[in-house]
Amino acid sequence: MRSTQPITWLFAARALRDFGDGFVAILLPVYLLALGFSPLQVGFIATASLFGSALLTIVIGFLGARHDLRRLLLAAAALMAATGIAVPMINDYGLLLVVAFAGTINPSAGSVSIFVPLEHAVLAREATSADRTRMFARYSLVGALASAGGALAAALPDVMTQLGIAQLTSIKLMFIAYALVGILGGLFYARIPPRPVKQADNPAALGPSRAIVVKLAALFSLDAFAGGFVVQALLALWLFERFNLSLSEAGLFFFWTGVLSAFSFPVAAWLSKRVGLVNTMVFTHIPSSIALSLAAFAPTLPLTITLLLIRAALSQMDVPTRSSYVMAVVTEAERAAAASFTSVPRSLAAAASPALAGALFAASYRAWPLLICASLKITYDLLLLWQFRHLKPPEEG
Repeated sequence: MRSTQPITWLFAARALRDFGDGFVAILLPVYLLALGFSPLQVGFIATASLFGSALLTIVIGFLGARHDLRRLLLAAAALMAATGIAVPMINDYGLLLVVAFAGTINPSAGSVSIFVPLEHAVLAREATSADRTRMFARYSLVGALASAGGALAAALPDVMTQLGIAQLTSIKLMFIAYALVGILGGLFYARIPPRPVKQADNPAALGPSRAIVVKLAALFSLDAFAGGFVVQALLALWLFERFNLSLSEAGLFFFWTGVLSAFSFPVAAWLSKRVGLVNTMVFTHIPSSIALSLAAFAPTLPLTITLLLIRAALSQMDVPTRSSYVMAVVTEAERAAAASFTSVPRSLAAAASPALAGALFAASYRAWPLLICASLKITYDLLLLWQFRHLKPPEEG
């Protein structure tokens, strides 16, 4: 029986990381607007962040084949701390683009970062086959709850403003808190036992599952490109501009979206045992996209919030099932490479769309990013069902 301690430390580090991402995703557009930048420039910052994460993930894919995953996670945590220190020290837009590109600032509600393939590889290594989907569901649950708590923490600048601290200063202090979160997360990663990669293992090579991984990566890229139109930072910007939400109101809303997403993960694990992983991914995703498209035209804030909460309760149920499916349909020796090579195209695709969404916002086409996201995601779901409905993981016989 494998020890659960490495998974526990991994979950704790994931919780801290997503807590930081939870408040940064909401505060980032507010901070950039306070510095005098336009919505279009906010979109380019989000794109630079996602594109930089994609390139770093490519590097991680090569390094992960030859180096201890624990060591790479520690390096990523150090980069997170450095990013949190650099952002509040810089007011120049060009330099902020560089920091967004090279750092770990995550403008997305989902976890699009260099940490993801490393954590997936560690989790797949430490969990048994029978527990795989359940452990990925718990992993996603922990991250989503932490992200929801981070969304609530985004209201702290409002509290500090009431205490006499300038809003810009209070937001800068939150980025320092983000750096501290990176340091604490690194301490948890340090508790994962080192396991140097044997050269003979050659985990970077994709062998018999290469065609499967390429198809999945292409489909996941379409999904990620669609999601980039409504990353959390841009959805927050849309709510700020359309309904004049305060930071406290936005933080509360994203808290509840995070809570609903979090508790959808164990439901997804339960559902997948009855209808299968692919069916769970597809038939929970499509209704969430319909809710998003309806929210784009909802005339009132309460109706808009209701539709977005419905979307939150359904849209992330494919996260643990998708991760589990990838690990199930490749051989054990290919898992680390598959985790990396399905993450890289997702990150690259997600990097392209926020700038397009920012341009649409700047041109006052505020509903279009939501509609484009919904239509592309439905297309992805139908293609996934068509391509993979007959490829079953081992536990589905």
